Amino acid sequence: MVLTVQDLACARGGIPVLEHVTFALSPGEVLLLRGPNGIGKTTLLRTIAGLQPPLAGVVDCAPDAIAYGAHADGLKATLSVAENLSFWAGVYGGTDIEPALAAFNLEKLRDRAAQNLSAGQKRRLGLARLLVTGRPVWALDEPTVSLDVASVALFAEAVRSHCRAGGAALIATHIDLGFEARELDVAPFRAVEPAVATGFDEAFL
Repeated sequence: MVLTVQDLACARGGIPVLEHVTFALSPGEVLLLRGPNGIGKTTLLRTIAGLQPPLAGVVDCAPDAIAYGAHADGLKATLSVAENLSFWAGVYGGTDIEPALAAFNLEKLRDRAAQNLSAGQKRRLGLARLLVTGRPVWALDEPTVSLDVASVALFAEAVRSHCRAGGAALIATHIDLGFEARELDVAPFRAVEPAVATGFDEAFL
């Protein structure tokens, strides 16, 4: 297993939102997180990625194994597409950005500043960062926002390629991505809210 989650509880704004979440992710596997808006999918992903502490339970994963992709694209506006990818490749110890450019059809945009990209192009560039991290587990929160049908297909192929190479993906999404994957409905794990919040606010992390 590349990721094991056991009896995990997590909170938003100090209020428990999910509890007793348990699952495991194997190499080559995709797990789709399903559930209505506000149920806690984002909070769960942030907790698994180590961006906020759990209230209870265990996340068992190798150190630095998870690449987290959120709603924000994480781009430097004044840098070009190629410069953005080179920056992130350097952070993760890599140098070759060409496969990432090709995977998300960004070759012709390589010299364009990120601030001059459309919303969909920015999203493709943000997702291309995953390919330069070298990390085996992708934890992604609604990754197809702003993408057209062709770009969703590029993303789906990137995930398939990642899994063929032994990687795995944990994806919160409402849409059909067009590939085989397990699904986990997080609604049954909704926590019972306490009468008084704990006072903890992960926004300060």
